[in-house]
Amino acid sequence: MAQDPLTLYKLIVLYMLDRVNFPLTKAQVFDYILGKEYTTFMPLQQAISELIDADMVRAKSIRNRTHLEITDEGRETLGFFENRISTQIKEDIDAYFRENRFELKNEVSVISNYYKSTSGEYEANLIIKEKKINLINLTLSVPTEELAASICEKWEGASQDVYNSIIEKLF
Repeated sequence: MAQDPLTLYKLIVLYMLDRVNFPLTKAQVFDYILGKEYTTFMPLQQAISELIDADMVRAKSIRNRTHLEITDEGRETLGFFENRISTQIKEDIDAYFRENRFELKNEVSVISNYYKSTSGEYEANLIIKEKKINLINLTLSVPTEELAASICEKWEGASQDVYNSIIEKLF
């Protein structure tokens, strides 16, 4: 039985999101699927958009990243049709997550955003998440947008040191 390629791309996305206990960024999904040359950009974009429209995937924009997470409906659909994904593709995805889980998780568990506050200052909101729990949620008020943007850019690289320092000082 022939399978619609778009359906296969949707199932691959659902399979990927089901294999992790944290959201993946849209960029992470695209990097993997396009890197494996399963499809090209436009069909993959269409597949993800249709999954979001069908409430099988939840998308949340945080700063300049879109985080994707499978919904219960998506998980149920995957359960019905997972057998349509080849064993080789599933093994490739599983191996990729075994090798890259820490890096992928770190990319989505360290979040930063900034905004202009009602006082006219800028606030840089810095978060480290573990599963769905905020380990740290720090907001710094600064006088300029440039400074807030700089803090957010540096947060990913410095977050673990900042967290460890706070824990060390307080415990």
